[in-house]
Amino acid sequence: MNVLSGLTTRGRCLMAAGIAAAVCSALLNERDLLRIAAFVVLLPLLAALMAARSRVGLASNRYVHPERVPVGSSAEVRIEMRNTGRLPSGGLLLEDGVPYALGARPRFIVERLSRHHVTPLRYQLRPVLRGIQQVGPLMARVTDPFGLAEYDRQLLGHSKLIVVPRVYPLSGLPGGAGMGAGEDGMVRLRSGQGEDDAVVRNYRHGDDMRKVHWRSTARRDELMVRVEETPWRGGTTVLLDHRASAHRGTGPTSSLEWVISFAASVCLHLHRNGQHVRLVTEDGRVLAGGGRETGHSDLEVLDALAALNPSHQRDLVCTSDPAGGQEMVAVLGATNVAAATELCKHRPRTSRSLAVLLDVSAWESAGDSAEDTAATARLLREAGWGVVVAGADTSMDAAWSRLCHAGAVRGVALLREGNS
Repeated sequence: MNVLSGLTTRGRCLMAAGIAAAVCSALLNERDLLRIAAFVVLLPLLAALMAARSRVGLASNRYVHPERVPVGSSAEVRIEMRNTGRLPSGGLLLEDGVPYALGARPRFIVERLSRHHVTPLRYQLRPVLRGIQQVGPLMARVTDPFGLAEYDRQLLGHSKLIVVPRVYPLSGLPGGAGMGAGEDGMVRLRSGQGEDDAVVRNYRHGDDMRKVHWRSTARRDELMVRVEETPWRGGTTVLLDHRASAHRGTGPTSSLEWVISFAASVCLHLHRNGQHVRLVTEDGRVLAGGGRETGHSDLEVLDALAALNPSHQRDLVCTSDPAGGQEMVAVLGATNVAAATELCKHRPRTSRSLAVLLDVSAWESAGDSAEDTAATARLLREAGWGVVVAGADTSMDAAWSRLCHAGAVRGVALLREGNS
Protein backbone atom coordinates (compact mmCIF):
# COMPACT_ATOMS: atom_id res chain seq x y z
CA MET A 1 0.00 0.00 0.00
CA ASN A 2 1.30 3.45 -0.92
CA VAL A 3 1.35 5.37 2.38
CA LEU A 4 1.15 8.78 0.66
CA SER A 5 -2.04 7.81 -1.20
CA GLY A 6 -3.99 8.01 2.04
CA LEU A 7 -3.10 11.63 2.82
CA THR A 8 -6.06 13.96 3.06
CA THR A 9 -6.12 17.47 1.65
CA ARG A 10 -5.06 18.76 5.05
CA GLY A 11 -2.15 16.33 5.17
CA ARG A 12 -0.99 17.20 1.65
CA CYS A 13 -1.14 20.93 2.35
CA LEU A 14 0.83 20.49 5.55
CA MET A 15 3.50 18.48 3.76
CA ALA A 16 3.69 21.05 0.96
CA ALA A 17 4.10 23.79 3.57
CA GLY A 18 6.91 21.83 5.23
CA ILE A 19 8.73 21.36 1.94
CA ALA A 20 8.37 25.07 1.15
CA ALA A 21 9.73 25.91 4.63
CA ALA A 22 12.69 23.60 4.06
CA VAL A 23 13.49 25.32 0.75
CA CYS A 24 13.29 28.73 2.43
CA SER A 25 15.53 27.58 5.29
CA ALA A 26 18.16 26.45 2.78
CA LEU A 27 18.02 29.78 0.92
CA LEU A 28 18.10 31.85 4.13
CA ASN A 29 20.44 29.53 6.00
CA GLU A 30 18.00 29.30 8.93
CA ARG A 31 18.52 26.10 10.93
CA ASP A 32 15.56 26.71 13.24
CA LEU A 33 13.27 27.02 10.24
CA LEU A 34 14.72 23.76 8.91
CA ARG A 35 13.84 21.97 12.17
CA ILE A 36 10.27 23.26 11.93
CA ALA A 37 10.10 22.21 8.28
CA ALA A 38 11.30 18.70 9.12
CA PHE A 39 8.63 18.38 11.83
CA VAL A 40 5.88 19.64 9.51
CA VAL A 41 6.90 17.17 6.80
CA LEU A 42 7.27 14.19 9.12
CA LEU A 43 3.96 14.73 10.95
CA PRO A 44 1.64 13.78 8.03
CA LEU A 45 3.97 10.94 7.06
CA LEU A 46 3.83 9.47 10.57
CA ALA A 47 0.04 9.96 10.69
CA ALA A 48 -0.36 8.19 7.34
CA LEU A 49 1.88 5.33 8.46
CA MET A 50 -0.05 4.86 11.72
CA ALA A 51 -3.44 4.92 9.95
CA ALA A 52 -2.25 2.50 7.26
CA ARG A 53 -0.91 -0.02 9.76
CA SER A 54 -3.68 0.27 12.33
CA ARG A 55 -5.68 -2.88 12.84
CA VAL A 56 -9.41 -2.42 12.96
CA GLY A 57 -10.64 -4.73 15.71
CA LEU A 58 -14.22 -5.04 14.51
CA ALA A 59 -16.52 -7.97 13.83
CA SER A 60 -19.71 -7.23 11.95
CA ASN A 61 -22.79 -8.92 10.53
CA ARG A 62 -25.49 -7.65 8.19
CA TYR A 63 -29.13 -8.74 8.14
CA VAL A 64 -31.66 -7.66 5.50
CA HIS A 65 -35.33 -8.03 6.43
CA PRO A 66 -37.26 -9.00 4.47
CA GLU A 67 -34.99 -10.48 1.83
CA ARG A 68 -37.73 -10.16 -0.79
CA VAL A 69 -39.62 -6.87 -1.09
CA PRO A 70 -41.99 -5.38 -3.70
CA VAL A 71 -41.19 -2.16 -5.55
CA GLY A 72 -42.26 0.82 -3.47
CA SER A 73 -42.11 -1.00 -0.13
CA SER A 74 -39.29 -0.76 2.40
CA ALA A 75 -36.77 -3.16 3.87
CA GLU A 76 -34.63 -2.72 6.96
CA VAL A 77 -30.91 -3.40 7.10
CA ARG A 78 -29.44 -4.17 10.50
CA ILE A 79 -25.67 -4.12 10.99
CA GLU A 80 -24.26 -5.51 14.23
CA MET A 81 -20.85 -4.13 15.21
CA ARG A 82 -18.66 -5.73 17.86
CA ASN A 83 -15.33 -4.40 19.15
CA THR A 84 -12.83 -7.24 19.27
CA GLY A 85 -9.68 -5.16 19.71
CA ARG A 86 -8.44 -1.61 19.81
CA LEU A 87 -10.14 0.96 17.66
CA PRO A 88 -8.04 3.63 15.93
CA SER A 89 -7.82 6.74 18.07
CA GLY A 90 -9.31 8.85 15.26
CA GLY A 91 -12.55 6.87 15.11
CA LEU A 92 -14.30 5.23 12.18
CA LEU A 93 -16.57 6.35 9.40
CA LEU A 94 -18.74 3.44 8.18
CA GLU A 95 -20.38 3.47 4.75
CA ASP A 96 -22.49 0.66 3.32
CA GLY A 97 -22.69 0.31 -0.44
CA VAL A 98 -26.25 0.78 -1.69
CA PRO A 99 -27.25 0.86 -5.40
CA TYR A 100 -29.00 4.01 -6.58
CA ALA A 101 -32.22 2.03 -7.11
CA LEU A 102 -32.39 1.38 -3.36
CA GLY A 103 -31.75 4.88 -2.06
CA ALA A 104 -28.90 6.93 -0.62
CA ARG A 105 -25.78 5.40 0.88
CA PRO A 106 -25.95 5.36 4.68
CA ARG A 107 -23.02 6.64 6.75
CA PHE A 108 -22.29 6.12 10.43
CA ILE A 109 -19.60 7.71 12.61
CA VAL A 110 -18.30 5.37 15.31
CA GLU A 111 -16.40 7.13 18.06
CA ARG A 112 -16.49 4.48 20.76
CA LEU A 113 -17.55 0.86 21.00
CA SER A 114 -17.58 -1.07 24.24
CA ARG A 115 -15.37 -4.13 24.09
CA HIS A 116 -17.27 -7.30 23.15
CA HIS A 117 -20.56 -5.39 23.19
CA VAL A 118 -22.85 -5.56 20.15
CA THR A 119 -23.86 -2.17 18.77
CA PRO A 120 -26.71 -2.28 16.21
CA LEU A 121 -26.86 0.14 13.29
CA ARG A 122 -30.05 0.37 11.22
CA TYR A 123 -31.17 2.03 8.03
CA GLN A 124 -34.06 1.70 5.57
CA LEU A 125 -34.05 0.72 1.91
CA ARG A 126 -36.86 1.91 -0.38
CA PRO A 127 -36.42 0.26 -3.79
CA VAL A 128 -37.91 2.04 -6.78
CA LEU A 129 -36.91 -0.53 -9.41
CA ARG A 130 -37.20 -4.31 -9.45
CA GLY A 131 -34.15 -6.55 -9.77
CA ILE A 132 -31.67 -8.68 -7.87
CA GLN A 133 -29.88 -5.96 -5.92
CA GLN A 134 -26.61 -6.28 -4.00
CA VAL A 135 -26.18 -4.40 -0.73
CA GLY A 136 -22.57 -3.78 0.23
CA PRO A 137 -19.70 -3.87 0.73
CA LEU A 138 -19.48 -2.29 4.19
CA MET A 139 -16.42 -0.06 4.27
CA ALA A 140 -14.73 1.47 7.31
CA ARG A 141 -12.71 4.65 6.86
CA VAL A 142 -9.82 4.80 9.31
CA THR A 143 -8.44 8.26 10.15
CA ASP A 144 -5.73 9.60 12.44
CA PRO A 145 -6.52 12.02 15.31
CA PHE A 146 -5.42 15.06 13.26
CA GLY A 147 -7.33 14.16 10.11
CA LEU A 148 -4.15 14.06 8.03
CA ALA A 149 -4.63 10.57 6.54
CA GLU A 150 -7.44 8.11 5.96
CA TYR A 151 -7.73 4.60 4.56
CA ASP A 152 -10.66 2.31 3.69
CA ARG A 153 -11.07 -1.19 5.11
CA GLN A 154 -13.72 -3.66 3.97
CA LEU A 155 -15.60 -5.15 6.90
CA LEU A 156 -18.41 -7.00 5.09
CA GLY A 157 -19.11 -8.26 1.59
CA HIS A 158 -22.44 -8.23 -0.24
CA SER A 159 -25.96 -9.23 0.79
CA LYS A 160 -28.73 -9.98 -1.71
CA LEU A 161 -32.06 -8.18 -1.81
CA ILE A 162 -34.71 -9.42 -4.27
CA VAL A 163 -36.93 -6.56 -5.43
CA VAL A 164 -40.02 -8.11 -7.00
CA PRO A 165 -42.59 -6.29 -9.16
CA ARG A 166 -45.55 -4.73 -7.43
CA VAL A 167 -48.62 -6.96 -7.40
CA TYR A 168 -52.04 -5.31 -7.62
CA PRO A 169 -55.25 -6.90 -6.31
CA LEU A 170 -57.55 -8.07 -9.10
CA SER A 171 -61.15 -9.16 -8.97
CA GLY A 172 -63.12 -11.61 -11.07
CA LEU A 173 -62.20 -14.29 -13.59
CA PRO A 174 -62.76 -14.52 -17.36
CA GLY A 175 -66.28 -15.94 -17.66
CA GLY A 176 -67.73 -18.32 -20.19
CA ALA A 177 -66.92 -21.92 -20.92
CA GLY A 178 -63.46 -22.80 -22.12
CA MET A 179 -62.85 -25.43 -24.74
CA GLY A 180 -61.35 -28.16 -22.64
CA ALA A 181 -59.02 -25.84 -20.80
CA GLY A 182 -59.24 -23.09 -18.26
CA GLU A 183 -61.59 -23.11 -15.30
CA ASP A 184 -64.24 -25.39 -16.78
CA GLY A 185 -61.78 -27.95 -18.01
CA MET A 186 -60.18 -28.01 -14.59
CA VAL A 187 -63.53 -28.70 -12.94
CA ARG A 188 -64.04 -31.69 -15.20
CA LEU A 189 -60.61 -33.05 -14.40
CA ARG A 190 -61.08 -32.64 -10.67
CA SER A 191 -64.44 -34.37 -10.75
CA GLY A 192 -62.88 -37.34 -12.53
CA GLN A 193 -65.30 -37.20 -15.45
CA GLY A 194 -62.67 -36.95 -18.18
CA GLU A 195 -63.63 -38.43 -21.55
CA ASP A 196 -67.29 -39.00 -20.71
CA ASP A 197 -67.81 -35.25 -20.40
CA ALA A 198 -65.71 -34.18 -23.37
CA VAL A 199 -66.65 -31.02 -25.27
CA VAL A 200 -68.09 -32.06 -28.60
CA ARG A 201 -69.69 -30.46 -31.66
CA ASN A 202 -71.32 -31.56 -34.90
CA TYR A 203 -69.12 -33.16 -37.51
CA ARG A 204 -67.96 -30.87 -40.29
CA HIS A 205 -66.55 -31.78 -43.66
CA GLY A 206 -62.81 -32.29 -43.37
CA ASP A 207 -62.76 -33.15 -39.65
CA ASP A 208 -60.38 -35.90 -38.57
CA MET A 209 -62.37 -39.12 -38.16
CA ARG A 210 -60.09 -40.13 -35.32
CA LYS A 211 -61.72 -37.38 -33.25
CA VAL A 212 -65.23 -38.78 -33.61
CA HIS A 213 -66.85 -39.07 -30.19
CA TRP A 214 -68.81 -42.31 -30.58
CA ARG A 215 -70.66 -42.14 -27.27
CA SER A 216 -72.15 -38.74 -28.15
CA THR A 217 -72.75 -39.91 -31.73
CA ALA A 218 -74.82 -42.87 -30.49
CA ARG A 219 -76.73 -40.73 -28.00
CA ARG A 220 -77.61 -37.95 -30.47
CA ASP A 221 -77.88 -40.14 -33.54
CA GLU A 222 -75.62 -37.83 -35.53
CA LEU A 223 -71.88 -37.72 -36.05
CA MET A 224 -70.12 -35.75 -33.26
CA VAL A 225 -66.40 -34.95 -32.90
CA ARG A 226 -64.27 -33.94 -29.94
CA VAL A 227 -63.12 -30.32 -29.91
CA GLU A 228 -60.02 -31.25 -27.93
CA GLU A 229 -58.41 -34.34 -26.52
CA THR A 230 -58.77 -34.90 -22.79
CA PRO A 231 -56.66 -32.08 -21.35
CA TRP A 232 -53.87 -32.62 -18.83
CA ARG A 233 -54.10 -29.06 -17.73
CA GLY A 234 -57.16 -26.96 -17.07
CA GLY A 235 -55.06 -23.84 -16.76
CA THR A 236 -53.90 -20.66 -18.40
CA THR A 237 -50.70 -19.56 -20.09
CA VAL A 238 -49.69 -15.94 -19.52
CA LEU A 239 -47.50 -14.68 -22.36
CA LEU A 240 -45.29 -11.72 -21.49
CA ASP A 241 -43.84 -9.58 -24.26
CA HIS A 242 -40.57 -8.18 -22.85
CA ARG A 243 -38.88 -7.08 -26.07
CA ALA A 244 -37.00 -3.82 -25.56
CA SER A 245 -38.15 -2.61 -28.98
CA ALA A 246 -41.80 -3.12 -28.00
CA HIS A 247 -41.72 -0.79 -25.01
CA ARG A 248 -41.23 2.89 -24.31
CA GLY A 249 -40.13 4.96 -21.35
CA THR A 250 -37.41 4.31 -18.79
CA GLY A 251 -37.23 3.37 -15.14
CA PRO A 252 -40.14 2.34 -12.94
CA THR A 253 -42.70 4.22 -15.07
CA SER A 254 -41.82 2.51 -18.37
CA SER A 255 -44.29 0.37 -20.27
CA LEU A 256 -42.07 -2.68 -19.68
CA GLU A 257 -42.52 -2.35 -15.91
CA TRP A 258 -46.28 -1.98 -16.46
CA VAL A 259 -46.59 -5.27 -18.34
CA ILE A 260 -44.32 -7.09 -15.87
CA SER A 261 -46.38 -5.89 -12.93
CA PHE A 262 -49.61 -6.77 -14.74
CA ALA A 263 -48.37 -10.25 -15.64
CA ALA A 264 -47.34 -10.87 -12.02
CA SER A 265 -50.75 -9.72 -10.78
CA VAL A 266 -52.58 -11.98 -13.26
CA CYS A 267 -50.46 -15.05 -12.46
CA LEU A 268 -50.90 -14.71 -8.71
CA HIS A 269 -54.61 -13.91 -9.03
CA LEU A 270 -55.33 -16.97 -11.19
CA HIS A 271 -53.15 -19.23 -9.06
CA ARG A 272 -54.91 -18.16 -5.87
CA ASN A 273 -58.21 -18.99 -7.55
CA GLY A 274 -57.14 -22.58 -8.19
CA GLN A 275 -55.78 -22.26 -11.72
CA HIS A 276 -52.62 -23.92 -13.01
CA VAL A 277 -50.69 -21.05 -14.60
CA ARG A 278 -47.69 -21.02 -16.89
CA LEU A 279 -45.69 -17.85 -17.46
CA VAL A 280 -43.81 -17.71 -20.77
CA THR A 281 -42.04 -15.02 -22.77
CA GLU A 282 -42.78 -14.09 -26.35
CA ASP A 283 -39.91 -16.32 -27.53
CA GLY A 284 -41.40 -19.39 -25.84
CA ARG A 285 -39.13 -19.46 -22.77
CA VAL A 286 -40.94 -20.77 -19.70
CA LEU A 287 -40.35 -18.53 -16.68
CA ALA A 288 -42.60 -20.33 -14.19
CA GLY A 289 -45.10 -23.16 -14.09
CA GLY A 290 -43.16 -25.58 -16.27
CA GLY A 291 -44.27 -28.56 -14.18
CA ARG A 292 -47.57 -29.95 -15.36
CA GLU A 293 -48.58 -31.40 -12.02
CA THR A 294 -47.50 -28.75 -9.56
CA GLY A 295 -48.00 -25.57 -11.61
CA HIS A 296 -46.06 -22.75 -10.02
CA SER A 297 -45.62 -21.02 -6.70
CA ASP A 298 -46.09 -17.32 -6.20
CA LEU A 299 -42.42 -16.92 -5.26
CA GLU A 300 -41.34 -18.68 -8.45
CA VAL A 301 -43.22 -16.14 -10.55
CA LEU A 302 -42.03 -13.12 -8.56
CA ASP A 303 -38.39 -14.21 -8.50
CA ALA A 304 -38.41 -14.93 -12.25
CA LEU A 305 -39.87 -11.51 -13.02
CA ALA A 306 -37.50 -9.76 -10.62
CA ALA A 307 -34.52 -11.09 -12.59
CA LEU A 308 -36.06 -10.56 -16.04
CA ASN A 309 -34.13 -8.28 -18.39
CA PRO A 310 -35.45 -6.79 -21.65
CA SER A 311 -35.05 -9.00 -24.69
CA HIS A 312 -33.06 -7.74 -27.68
CA GLN A 313 -35.25 -9.70 -30.11
CA ARG A 314 -36.96 -7.16 -32.34
CA ASP A 315 -39.75 -9.21 -33.93
CA LEU A 316 -42.45 -11.35 -32.36
CA VAL A 317 -41.92 -14.68 -34.12
CA CYS A 318 -43.80 -17.88 -33.18
CA THR A 319 -43.03 -21.35 -34.51
CA SER A 320 -45.88 -23.02 -32.60
CA ASP A 321 -48.73 -22.22 -30.25
CA PRO A 322 -47.02 -20.55 -27.23
CA ALA A 323 -49.83 -21.77 -24.95
CA GLY A 324 -49.72 -25.36 -26.14
CA GLY A 325 -53.50 -25.47 -26.53
CA GLN A 326 -54.25 -23.89 -23.17
CA GLU A 327 -56.21 -20.71 -22.69
CA MET A 328 -53.89 -17.76 -23.03
CA VAL A 329 -53.61 -14.25 -21.70
CA ALA A 330 -51.06 -12.31 -23.78
CA VAL A 331 -49.63 -9.08 -22.41
CA LEU A 332 -48.19 -7.35 -25.46
CA GLY A 333 -46.18 -4.21 -26.03
CA ALA A 334 -46.00 -2.45 -29.40
CA THR A 335 -47.21 -5.12 -31.81
CA ASN A 336 -47.69 -4.53 -35.52
CA VAL A 337 -50.16 -6.29 -37.78
CA ALA A 338 -47.52 -8.69 -39.13
CA ALA A 339 -46.56 -9.83 -35.62
CA ALA A 340 -50.22 -10.24 -34.66
CA THR A 341 -50.82 -12.32 -37.79
CA GLU A 342 -47.88 -14.54 -36.88
CA LEU A 343 -49.30 -15.04 -33.39
CA CYS A 344 -52.81 -15.83 -34.65
CA LYS A 345 -51.50 -18.28 -37.23
CA HIS A 346 -50.35 -20.71 -34.52
CA ARG A 347 -53.23 -20.09 -32.14
CA PRO A 348 -56.30 -22.38 -32.62
CA ARG A 349 -59.66 -20.64 -32.67
CA THR A 350 -61.07 -23.35 -30.43
CA SER A 351 -58.95 -22.14 -27.52
CA ARG A 352 -59.84 -18.94 -25.75
CA SER A 353 -57.26 -16.22 -26.41
CA LEU A 354 -57.18 -12.90 -24.57
CA ALA A 355 -54.74 -10.05 -25.00
CA VAL A 356 -53.88 -6.78 -23.28
CA LEU A 357 -52.36 -4.62 -26.00
CA LEU A 358 -50.42 -1.58 -24.85
CA ASP A 359 -50.77 1.74 -26.61
CA VAL A 360 -47.09 2.56 -26.07
CA SER A 361 -47.48 6.01 -27.58
CA ALA A 362 -49.07 6.96 -24.25
CA TRP A 363 -45.69 6.42 -22.57
CA GLU A 364 -43.38 8.11 -25.05
CA SER A 365 -44.05 9.22 -28.59
CA ALA A 366 -41.33 7.72 -30.77
CA GLY A 367 -42.95 7.12 -34.13
CA ASP A 368 -45.72 5.02 -32.61
CA SER A 369 -49.34 5.84 -33.31
CA ALA A 370 -52.67 4.90 -31.80
CA GLU A 371 -53.83 3.92 -35.32
CA ASP A 372 -51.25 1.10 -35.46
CA THR A 373 -52.45 -0.21 -32.12
CA ALA A 374 -56.08 -0.01 -33.22
CA ALA A 375 -55.31 -1.93 -36.43
CA THR A 376 -53.54 -4.68 -34.48
CA ALA A 377 -56.41 -4.90 -32.00
CA ARG A 378 -58.92 -5.15 -34.85
CA LEU A 379 -56.97 -7.99 -36.48
CA LEU A 380 -56.82 -9.94 -33.21
CA ARG A 381 -60.55 -9.51 -32.63
CA GLU A 382 -61.30 -10.72 -36.15
CA ALA A 383 -59.20 -13.80 -35.36
CA GLY A 384 -61.44 -14.51 -32.36
CA TRP A 385 -59.37 -12.92 -29.60
CA GLY A 386 -60.72 -10.89 -26.71
CA VAL A 387 -58.64 -7.69 -26.75
CA VAL A 388 -58.22 -4.77 -24.35
CA VAL A 389 -56.10 -1.74 -25.23
CA ALA A 390 -54.36 -0.18 -22.21
CA GLY A 391 -52.49 3.08 -21.80
CA ALA A 392 -50.21 4.63 -19.23
CA ASP A 393 -53.16 5.83 -17.15
CA THR A 394 -55.02 2.49 -17.22
CA SER A 395 -55.14 0.82 -13.82
CA MET A 396 -54.34 -2.87 -13.50
CA ASP A 397 -57.73 -3.76 -12.07
CA ALA A 398 -59.58 -1.81 -14.79
CA ALA A 399 -57.61 -3.58 -17.53
CA TRP A 400 -58.29 -6.96 -15.92
CA SER A 401 -62.02 -6.28 -15.48
CA ARG A 402 -62.36 -5.35 -19.14
CA LEU A 403 -60.38 -8.46 -20.08
CA CYS A 404 -62.71 -10.66 -17.99
CA HIS A 405 -65.66 -9.20 -19.86
CA ALA A 406 -63.94 -9.87 -23.20
CA GLY A 407 -63.24 -13.43 -22.01
CA ALA A 408 -66.92 -13.96 -21.20
CA VAL A 409 -67.93 -12.76 -24.66
CA ARG A 410 -65.31 -14.98 -26.26
CA GLY A 411 -66.44 -18.02 -24.22
CA VAL A 412 -70.03 -17.62 -25.40
CA ALA A 413 -68.83 -17.28 -29.00
CA LEU A 414 -66.85 -20.50 -28.69
CA LEU A 415 -69.86 -22.37 -27.38
CA ARG A 416 -72.03 -21.10 -30.22
CA GLU A 417 -69.34 -22.04 -32.73
CA GLY A 418 -69.07 -25.52 -31.22
CA ASN A 419 -72.83 -26.10 -31.39
CA SER A 420 -73.27 -24.70 -34.87
